[in-house]
Amino acid sequence: MARSVMIALVGVDGSGKSTQARALARRLTARGVPATYFENAGGRPLWNRLARAFGRTDGPALFGRTLYPALEATVRALAMARTVLVARLTGRTAVLDRWTWCQEVIMVARGDRGRRAVRAGYAIFPRPAVVCFLATSPEVAQRRVAARGIDTEELAHLRALDAAYRALPEFGSFVVLDGDADPDEVAAALDRVVAPLLPEAHRR
Repeated sequence: MARSVMIALVGVDGSGKSTQARALARRLTARGVPATYFENAGGRPLWNRLARAFGRTDGPALFGRTLYPALEATVRALAMARTVLVARLTGRTAVLDRWTWCQEVIMVARGDRGRRAVRAGYAIFPRPAVVCFLATSPEVAQRRVAARGIDTEELAHLRALDAAYRALPEFGSFVVLDGDADPDEVAAALDRVVAPLLPEAHRR
């Protein structure tokens, strides 16, 4: 199988990671470095819509505090397995929107059990060459989530997510970028971080 470079973007909801990851994949491809965007989500918007259809507030209320995290972690694991398989088969640079730590973080923020089991199970997934954490203030993140009109986030939950990311044992190895900055500035910072991973002819 061809070798694929993996670049991960992580952060709280509303940090801009999906927008930046998609744009980074497009920029890399335009520069002659074929790249693919991969979303590695746990399906929360889908579960919440399903819950509301059954008259419940959200996924945990529909499936229960024990089953829901297991369901979410399984869906995310399947998405990440697909990501690894496709990236290795194609050899394209993989730009990852979320990765293993995101499931642990959301479970910590909700107070779910089973975090150790999830961490152990997710250990099979490769570590990306670089992990960028988009540090975004909860207030800014909340406004962005509201603006996209898909769901909403409570400030307390966003603060808990941010704290959980920063408490990860691996956080010190993440590249921290200012997620509150103008999107073009964030994109430029990402390009600088990624440049050393690219063939010399494609660096800027």
